[in-house]
Amino acid sequence: MNCLVIGGTGYLGRLLVAELLKKEHAVAVLHRKPKHDLGRRVQNICADRNDPQSLKTALAGKNFDAVFDHVYDWERGTTAANVEATVRAVENHLHRYIFMSSVAAYGDGLNHHEGDALAPDDAADLYTRNKAMSERALFRLHQRIGLPVVTLRPPYVYGPGKSNPYYREAFFWDRLRLGRPVILPGDGRRLMQFVYIKDLIKASLRALDEPAAIGHAFNIANSRPISQSEAVEAFAKAAKKAVKFVRIPREYILRAGGHPMGPKLYFAVYYDMPPITQVTAKAQRVLKFKPTDFMTGLKETYRWYLRHNEFPKPDFGFEDLLLANAPQMVAAKI
Repeated sequence: MNCLVIGGTGYLGRLLVAELLKKEHAVAVLHRKPKHDLGRRVQNICADRNDPQSLKTALAGKNFDAVFDHVYDWERGTTAANVEATVRAVENHLHRYIFMSSVAAYGDGLNHHEGDALAPDDAADLYTRNKAMSERALFRLHQRIGLPVVTLRPPYVYGPGKSNPYYREAFFWDRLRLGRPVILPGDGRRLMQFVYIKDLIKASLRALDEPAAIGHAFNIANSRPISQSEAVEAFAKAAKKAVKFVRIPREYILRAGGHPMGPKLYFAVYYDMPPITQVTAKAQRVLKFKPTDFMTGLKETYRWYLRHNEFPKPDFGFEDLLLANAPQMVAAKI
């Protein structure tokens, strides 16, 4: 097939492009730069997908069998209108339009099934709002014009690979390898759910080939959520390091200036959020989804980290401030 990957130079897109090439598909990537480093077999299309005219001009006269829409603009947001404009620019002859959504589209809550309501149009969080509204727009297009759309809703994505923008597993390994304590916000019981990046790619490719996937959303994740403390213990086990927790009340961390997205990180990027979990039975049934064992995936990710850690040297200043005041914080909480 002739495939377009929007966001093909990013963390997820790079691995997808490589897998598509292995399967002898023709691949083009659309991004905002005039060139890429993915090899001569991959066509380069330069456009700003948040600019409808730029997109229309760049895609004029081009036909694709499949589009993988894998990019989100964290600076400006990628709205439902941006996504719909993309569809309008490529809709002719499409075999599949695969949209990378997120568990965040549900807004909040535990044990979500794909038929559950998504977050409302006025949801407070911009990312949540955009993902939910984009999915609704895509499924309306499926009903109105027969758009062969499939949406995937992963939780936290982890795994090896170049261009990972999220300081997550490496955040903990940087600290564990130095014997530093790990700050645990509150009681550390907030639930987290993960998916291995290679499993997410496999699900994307399966969605391309499975006729029964058209018009459906799929939760793509390890079936069992784990707590924050369990996650850190797994990171430590993968690195064969001991972990020492220092529990600090979340409200004190936030009052001191901590933020889940940084710059004053205390528990990796976006890892300290209200829990949203999902049920994956539908993906297992329709897409034959079989997630990689969490420890197996973490060990491979740790080996990649040791060879290719791309993140800058960490600044422990904020954590040291929290740790220095931890006894008083805990005492005040009690």
